[in-house]
Amino acid sequence: MFVFQSAKGGIPVTYLLMWFLVFASLFLLNEVSRRYKMIGLLFFFVMPAVLSVLWFTVLKKSTYTDWFHLAKVYSATAGCIGFWLIRHYEKTRKDKTVFRLCDSRIALCFPPLILAVNIMEAVTRDIEVGMTYRTIAQDATADVSVLLMGGPWNFMNAAAGILNIITITGWFGICLRKVTEKDKSKDMLWPDMLWFWIAAYDIWNFAYTYNCLPHHAWYCGLALLLAPTLCAFTVGKGAWLQHRAQTLALWCMFAQTFPGFQDVGQFRVDSSYKPGIYFAVSLIALLSNAAVAVYMGINIWKKHRNPYGPELYTDLKSYQEVKALAETKATV
Repeated sequence: MFVFQSAKGGIPVTYLLMWFLVFASLFLLNEVSRRYKMIGLLFFFVMPAVLSVLWFTVLKKSTYTDWFHLAKVYSATAGCIGFWLIRHYEKTRKDKTVFRLCDSRIALCFPPLILAVNIMEAVTRDIEVGMTYRTIAQDATADVSVLLMGGPWNFMNAAAGILNIITITGWFGICLRKVTEKDKSKDMLWPDMLWFWIAAYDIWNFAYTYNCLPHHAWYCGLALLLAPTLCAFTVGKGAWLQHRAQTLALWCMFAQTFPGFQDVGQFRVDSSYKPGIYFAVSLIALLSNAAVAVYMGINIWKKHRNPYGPELYTDLKSYQEVKALAETKATV
């Protein structure tokens, strides 16, 4: 594992087993929370409220208090709350018709906007690290030993993140998965959010964690990214953003409550601190997101279509496979 290092040198088998435990836990907790409405309510409404009290009282000396970690845990949780409401909120009007939040175009603007906010948080931090840590130095926001190494890779990856935001398409195509005997989850599907965009996002986000969270990237840069992606292409097909928000919120709540696990615990793993690897990872992120932007531009030119309202990739088989899972809806 040339891109990571542990205190023991290399990545011992025990570290790999812990990584797999984190990955499997995130995958399974996401499965439970997406399939069962009340467990989702417990995880993303009740649990954050209870934990917030603990973070700012009895745990205030050990939990993360810097702007990025707090912004991340609450923006991810806000996304989960919004997505849960889009999936489950409905109300009978006086005329006996039923209003569902998922049928409102105003509500459907929330997922892309909260996603863009989440990406911009990381873009801002990448730029901050690049400007502040021009030589390798201790992270001023950390209470434990964390070295940051700023460089051109931070700005390359920030550019990749901005491209990732620009290429979020098909806002009003967001819909719910139809209920079947096999799956009653009512997942929030996004048919236009296809494999190439998800791959570009994952590469960009891994580069971000590698650059700016070098002691967290082993878990939140790999396990936390792969869990929702695997779900989105298997049991929870087409609902990547929902899976991403839920696994991110769950991980952030765990990390806020038990920061020592990845900061000072025996299973801490760090980035390599090799400039060549930092540069290569961020370059791949920039090139992959640039490729998606070019592909989006070609489709806009060919189809003469606004990418941010109607869906753009309706002719692709991968789009059609997800769309086939959706219930029929009428937006208002």
